[in-house]
Amino acid sequence: MKKIIDNIYKYIINNSLRLIMFVGLIALYAGQFLIINYILDNKLVCEEKTIEKDNIELDNYIVEDKKEEYIYVDVKGAVKNPNVYKIIAGSRVMDVINVAGGLLKNANTRFINLSKELKDGDAIVVYTNEEIEKANKKDIIYVETPCVCEEIKNDACYKENENNNGKININTASVEDLMKLSGIGESKAKSIIEYRNNNGLFTNIDDIKKVNGISETLFNKIKENITI
Repeated sequence: MKKIIDNIYKYIINNSLRLIMFVGLIALYAGQFLIINYILDNKLVCEEKTIEKDNIELDNYIVEDKKEEYIYVDVKGAVKNPNVYKIIAGSRVMDVINVAGGLLKNANTRFINLSKELKDGDAIVVYTNEEIEKANKKDIIYVETPCVCEEIKNDACYKENENNNGKININTASVEDLMKLSGIGESKAKSIIEYRNNNGLFTNIDDIKKVNGISETLFNKIKENITI
């Protein structure tokens, strides 16, 4: 009887040790699993925060890139709405003409580079077919601000004719040239050029009387010294 009890006791002790070892292994593996999950979770959170920060910085960079620069361009002549326009830097001649309402039916763009990129302060003068035909092709029309023209010979631009027998060409003269006329000061000279730019070339010398400040008396003083 004692032997049987001893065997039962040994069996219980041996199985208890195995059970303790088994439970210990389970606890060890469970601990490792929890530690690994904790590390991975923290790493994922850090990566998400890094991505969010990068996205914020990227968004700020994109916003800065979207800031657009603007320039001012003066559009004159045969367009529907001549004016000074504020447009996006990098725009082309055709872009600002479209902003100005487009070309008139009799506009002549043969000698204007419509694809040229514009710069701040540019002036675009669009002449009509009639103005081109009437103008002397050897001359260049005076414009106070730079023309947007091709570098090739431009029949749309004219300079003062050298064969006018000493007379001042009122269609091409500069402010300085017009001031050489008796009774024409700087103010009247600028008015003549402004009228010419807004209304086209003079078709005869009498047309100069349409300019504000040019009276009949003044015209009689200068008519022998001017031409078109």
